[in-house]
Amino acid sequence: MFEKNVSHTKWMKRAIFLASLGKNTTSPNPRVGAVILDKNGNLISEGFHYKSGMPHAEAMAFNNLKKDAKGGSMYVNLEPCCHQGKTPPCVDKVISSGITKVYISIQDPDKRVSGKGIKLLKEAGIQVHLGLCKKESLNLNKAFIHRNINRKAFGVLKWAMSIDGRIALRNGKSKWITNEESRSLVHSLRAEFDAIIIGGNTLRKDNPLLTTRGLKKPEPLRVVFTKSLDLPSKSNLWDCSNAKTIVIYDSSKANETYLKRIPKCVEVEKVSSDNPELISKILAKRGCNKVLWECGPGLATAAIKTNCIQEIITFIAPKILGGENSMNPFGDFEFREMNEIIKLSDPQVRLMGSDICIKSAFQN
Repeated sequence: MFEKNVSHTKWMKRAIFLASLGKNTTSPNPRVGAVILDKNGNLISEGFHYKSGMPHAEAMAFNNLKKDAKGGSMYVNLEPCCHQGKTPPCVDKVISSGITKVYISIQDPDKRVSGKGIKLLKEAGIQVHLGLCKKESLNLNKAFIHRNINRKAFGVLKWAMSIDGRIALRNGKSKWITNEESRSLVHSLRAEFDAIIIGGNTLRKDNPLLTTRGLKKPEPLRVVFTKSLDLPSKSNLWDCSNAKTIVIYDSSKANETYLKRIPKCVEVEKVSSDNPELISKILAKRGCNKVLWECGPGLATAAIKTNCIQEIITFIAPKILGGENSMNPFGDFEFREMNEIIKLSDPQVRLMGSDICIKSAFQN
């Protein structure tokens, strides 16, 4: 009776909603929600993963049980883990609970889990159904999936420009192209990321804070990528009381005598070239699922060329700056034919007072 009347989509969407409650806090882990029904199809518990080191969604759901789950069903948007990490394997809890059916939206891309959790559930005699609400689940954990498959952080490039496509005046001044509403949104957007990346030139010109202004604790990691190491001895990023900073430099080009300018609270790491892919890989190893690139034209162009960028967020203000071509968001991609150009998909447009904010994805 229950099997005929239950709305499987309804309960999986509930699990996905629960997973979204950990939107900005789960890295390096995925966003996961779990729903448990009894044998009659009644909701008896639910849970979600909030933060690394805290109970996984399935564990929380079992901790919140209102009655025996024996003979019941579970809905979870990601394959239950089967390895010992900071918390015990979730598969063991599911098997010992007496649950007879598990609905899983997508397989875990983590090699420690991928397919193994499902295999253990099936071997224990549990019916496993895979693929429900797959599109929604893939979107929810796209950054986690990208990091595990590509060993690079999911990158989003953000910039602000005038309606004539300029990011600054000829003399480099750019405060402020956009309005207060747009700048406030940027602070809240940063809360979605594990790290924020700029180049040395942006640090020298703008002396940014790169924080959420207290909207996220801890603040995202602030990353400066420099070829020369010729950085100022005084900078907002050298104050690590509220947010950590790391300087990554190209050891093949940098003058390491400049290292003395950087305070001890700032972490320093060297890489072998100026390829931004190295930054993305370093941050992925650190558990950063999603990173925000707030860099200038040179680094932005290089990041796109090396497939470090998966989405863009553009703020456009109804202002005309004029100036030289070098004041646009990118350098030369050296395209010669229109079929070579970069194409974007799924544009999402919103008005920010008089400004326009456009979010787009790179076409696969």
